[in-house]
Amino acid sequence: MKLSPAVTCVLVLAGSVMLGPVAAQQGFTRSSNGKVQILQSNSGGDNIHIIDPATNTVVGEIDGIPIPHGVTYHPDGSVYYISNEFDHTLDVVSTETLKVIKQIPLTDGPNNVGILPGGDKVYVAIARGSGGVDVIDTVTQTNIRHIPTLGGVHNVFVTPDGKHAVAGMISARTLTVIDTATDEPIWSKRLDDGVRPMEFDINPDGSTKSIFVEVSNHHGFYVLDFETQEVVDKVLLPKLPLSQVDSDSLQGSPSHGLARTVDGEILWVASKPHNSVYAYSLPDLELQGRVLVGHHPDWLVTTPDSRYLYAANAGGNDVSVVDRTTMTEIARIPVGQTPKRAHTVVLPQ
Repeated sequence: MKLSPAVTCVLVLAGSVMLGPVAAQQGFTRSSNGKVQILQSNSGGDNIHIIDPATNTVVGEIDGIPIPHGVTYHPDGSVYYISNEFDHTLDVVSTETLKVIKQIPLTDGPNNVGILPGGDKVYVAIARGSGGVDVIDTVTQTNIRHIPTLGGVHNVFVTPDGKHAVAGMISARTLTVIDTATDEPIWSKRLDDGVRPMEFDINPDGSTKSIFVEVSNHHGFYVLDFETQEVVDKVLLPKLPLSQVDSDSLQGSPSHGLARTVDGEILWVASKPHNSVYAYSLPDLELQGRVLVGHHPDWLVTTPDSRYLYAANAGGNDVSVVDRTTMTEIARIPVGQTPKRAHTVVLPQ
């Protein structure tokens, strides 16, 4: 992977925001016609903050969900879904009152969540006990199925076309693809280490082309070909002088956060030790530049217009806003304790 002279130049500028050429499970492909929000969970507390990208301010707060993990919403704009690690439930929250209106019991302690594009099913990663994935019917608001896996599931992501849910396991070091029509696993891939955040690239017809996978103890990401089920590349993020590297409390996952812009042009990648985000062009995965953000970025999402990136800084209790056109951090928004999982929301007008 070659860098242009301009990118090489910006990468050696120490201790500042890096400028480069023009540059989200989040799995975000829906229409942007509506009210956009960034739903930011705080894994060390009992609340979730709602950020308005128009003003980059917190405009709402959901309280009373201890140890919230995954966050998503129904596309009709009626409710948010938040996995509750303390009560082992999927909490349903009204988007109008910001109050929990129902708790759906889960098989065991949950981690991340994913929803089908049409909103009819939510997939919940079950991290505790024997692990697996719970399937929630959003019409009846009931847990209708448990899908066993090889171990505890940390993240579950739904592909942009909605045809598959992909479950990633840390201890089992395995990624399992589930057919959402039948809710049956169809193939699995064991990787070198624990499976962390994932993101997808798509074919012209909307089907899944690749899975980008962050792996424990790998500072970068893997590229998994969806058709052949083989790892075709292992991308390492650039090295920096030790004076610019932060190795404090990395939790075995130096890269934890991926976001593909909705226009399909950029893959953003988080780096905890560099306190930075990196932009790679798609589909060629050429490095476009680096932006210094807050302390230990742990999750990434983008706005529907693909211009802005939001990085949850787990070590700083804030969220960085990055402008793709200028490759700079333009705001830092205080939130709750240890912010991690986030989701881009578009509420219908």
